[in-house]
Amino acid sequence: MSQTERLYQIVHILEDARQPVPRTHFLDTLEISHATFKRDLDYLRDRLGAPVVWRRGTAGLPSGYLLEGARSESAQRYGIRGLWFNPSEIYALLMMQHLAAAMEPGLVSGQVGALMTRVGLMLGSAADDPQEIGRRVRILHSASRRATPVCFQSVAQATMKRRRLALRYHVRSRGEDSERVVSPQQLLHYRENWYLLAWCHKADELRTFALDAIRGAEATRSKAREIGPRTLSKAVDSAFGIFAAPARERAVLRFSPEVAPWVENECWHPAQTLERLADGALQLGVPYGDPRELLMEILRYGADVEVIAPPALRTAVAERLQRAAAAYAADSLTADQPRVPSAITGA
Repeated sequence: MSQTERLYQIVHILEDARQPVPRTHFLDTLEISHATFKRDLDYLRDRLGAPVVWRRGTAGLPSGYLLEGARSESAQRYGIRGLWFNPSEIYALLMMQHLAAAMEPGLVSGQVGALMTRVGLMLGSAADDPQEIGRRVRILHSASRRATPVCFQSVAQATMKRRRLALRYHVRSRGEDSERVVSPQQLLHYRENWYLLAWCHKADELRTFALDAIRGAEATRSKAREIGPRTLSKAVDSAFGIFAAPARERAVLRFSPEVAPWVENECWHPAQTLERLADGALQLGVPYGDPRELLMEILRYGADVEVIAPPALRTAVAERLQRAAAAYAADSLTADQPRVPSAITGA
């Protein structure tokens, strides 16, 4: 039994006891020595602040250990009930700690670093080395953009305090900066990148801003305009992708039998539909408003996907594929060159 499990059992026994618990009860129940029990008590008291005290026996009550103060008060004050975890929960917390540490540099240290330190301290009592998670599990990032920590803090504080933000935002499509005032609504973490969903007072509508494109952010004294939860949910959840746009169209995509098993396990949108066709192909239906991100996802599958509907989306994909083919026309592959294995099928 690891020390973490013993600590859990000691606290569980103390919280459930109606009277002082004799030392022998702990030694027999946990099957440990007096020296081990003393070390566990010292850890509980000195490092975790648990109010464990020894009471001499009185008329009608034996000598033993108990939690000082009212039972409910001690649990609330010291967070004992919420602090102890069984072995499976320990591993879940270790994984959460590792995931948090793998986020963008600056975000953890500025926002949840202290919490992660306390969690690590508690988990350090386990027989298993908490650092082993970091050695055996790796978080690999792909196409993620690093948000500026200072910008994140300013935007997060304004979002939580319900204050308007004066932004200097870099519009990538035009290659220029734009000044605007927004009422922040929600911070979104999407595909390893951070976005701000906010009411843009210049455009007079909800807009999504990439945090790494914010060149400056300053909270004002004006209260943020509050947008109802239904409107926010509709902007974020109703259509495919991160761009705030209502679902006006529904894309119908046909995937080849070669990639169908992979696509079948993907969730493009909560309201998507899937249908296996007679030839083994897969038909996917997904709602969308702004087609930009959907186009990128479709092009990711190249010749293994065909847009069945709507016509405008089919035309947009065809035009991009034609431009891509034209770029390779001058040095197209010859028939005797080896076939490059597919990154999706592994064929």
